[in-house]
This record gives sequence, C-alpha cells and structure tokens, in this order.
Amino acid sequence: MTDGSLIYPRGRTPVKSGAGLHAAAAGWLAIIRRFAWPPGPHRMDPLLLIKAAVMGVVEGLTEFLPISSTGHLILAGSLLDFTGEKVKVFEVAIQTGAMLAVIWEYRERLLRTLRGITRERQAQRFALNVLIAFIPAVVLGLAFGALVKQHLFHPVPVAMAFIVGGFIILWVEARHRRRYGERDLQGQRHARVETVDDMTPLDALKVGLVQCLALVPGTSRSGATIIGAMVFGFSRRCATEFSFYLGIPTLMGAGAYSVWKQRELLAVGDLPMFAVGSAVAFVSALVCIRWLIRYVSTHDFTVFAWYRIVFGGLVLLTAWTGMVTWTA
Repeated sequence: MTDGSLIYPRGRTPVKSGAGLHAAAAGWLAIIRRFAWPPGPHRMDPLLLIKAAVMGVVEGLTEFLPISSTGHLILAGSLLDFTGEKVKVFEVAIQTGAMLAVIWEYRERLLRTLRGITRERQAQRFALNVLIAFIPAVVLGLAFGALVKQHLFHPVPVAMAFIVGGFIILWVEARHRRRYGERDLQGQRHARVETVDDMTPLDALKVGLVQCLALVPGTSRSGATIIGAMVFGFSRRCATEFSFYLGIPTLMGAGAYSVWKQRELLAVGDLPMFAVGSAVAFVSALVCIRWLIRYVSTHDFTVFAWYRIVFGGLVLLTAWTGMVTWTA
C-alpha cells in the first residue's frame, strides 16, 4: 500500500510539515490506545494496568534479591486486591520480563556461548552446567507445582518462609565470617569455585537441587541458589551470577508453561496487562541486576536476612490481630 493510509489514519495524505508529523503520531497513539483499551465488554480497566505496573516493579526489584519475588507478589497482590487464578498466571508470566533483563545485561557472554557451543570446550561446559542445574526444577516443579500453588500460595505460609529463610541466611553469613573473616568481602578469599567457568557438573547439580526449595513461595529462588552455592564453596559474586544464568531457563520456562496450561483463563484483552507488567519488570530488574553485582563485591546478605525476618513477622502480626485481611 503506497497511499500512506498505514501511516496516516483515515486516508490522510502525507505532508512534510510539523502538523503532518503530529497527525501521524496522533494516529499511531489512537491505534495503540484502541488496542490497549478496546471498546465493548473486553475494554481493559486502566486501574488494572496501574496494578500490573506496580506488580512489575515488585517483580523486577525482588527477583534477584534473596527476599522472594513470588512472596512479595502474593503479598502485594493481596494489598492491591489483585488476586485470583488469572493473577497467579500473571505473576509467573511477568518473570519473563525480569529474565529478559538478564539476557540483555549478559548478552555478550550468552552470544559467545551460542557461537562456541559446537566447538569451544568452555562454552559447552557452561551450557551443560546450566542445563544440569535446570533439570531438578523441571522434574519437581511438574510433580509438585500444582500442589504447592493450591496449599502454599497464601500470605501466612509466605511470611513463615520469609522468617525461616532469614535465619538460614544469618547462619550462612555467620559461618562465612568464622571461616574467611573479612577476606570474602574484600576480594582476598580464593573460593573453590571463583567463577562460573570453574564449576563442575556436580556443582551445578547441587545448586539445581537447592533451587528446588524455591517451589515453596517465600523461600526465594535467588536466595536458595546464592546462599546454597556459597555453602558449596562458591565465591559470592560467582554464586550471584550463576543464579542469574540459571534463572533464564527456569523462570522463562515456568512462565511459558503456566500461560500454556492456564490458557483457557486468558483472553486477547489480557495482553496489555501482561505486556505492561513484563515491560516494567524488565526495566526495574535491569536496575536491580546492575546494583546487586556492585553490592555483593563489598557487602554480605545480612541486611536482607533481617528484612525477611521483620517483614515476615509484621505480616504474621497483622494477620493474627486482624489489622490486615490477607487474601490469596
């Protein structure tokens, strides 16, 4: 089509003035607005998009910290009155946005691995380790995922997992201080596994097994993998980076599987909500990734442990006193 009707709505002809450019922009905005808020019964409530954006911020900022993104999404959804089976699918699906931030941040390493996968030993070893670590979550997730969602995707179990996980982090950090003192935070400690290229398949399997603890909402996938890897002899930075890489197949696979399995709950009109949540999760996750890599170079995770304990305690207190009616 050459008459410009794809660019200028309603058959307006192209002009070279600023008014013409403004008309083109207005036309495209009208098209986008019509897609996001279609007329009729499938019109998307703007408030839902605001809630989706808030959930995206929560997902992106908490996915890679050892404080449980799923737990925070459940609690945030309860406070926003953003709950239900469709929202559970949404919460899993927008994790893909956060994982796209990892892909973007580490695109050079990932592209180098893809290019060398057929001929370079280092690339093959890296890909194999990620695959090995990924498999336990697939097996146990398929076996117990529905059962966990039915019984544990509720604020009170999440709060309890927050508290237990917080005490585990405190124990691991105390253990590290006894063994390595300040050398670990000053970069003077030589860990058994200093970089992801030092990992063996057995190391990958161990990290994959502890990742399965994150099937319990409130545990934190990143927390389980990072803290578990540190116990197994990984440096703090290596544990954090491998947690990022492992999250790519784990969470993108979980998101795709959840959307496919629950597809009868979804409609075309839900696309704007999912798109907004995923896009905001991408941006906020990118900010968090860059900050966290700098943070772990000179800090431990004790502050996150205390945050988990205090926040979990507040949720239990408000639930017990009736100050907040938590729903799933």
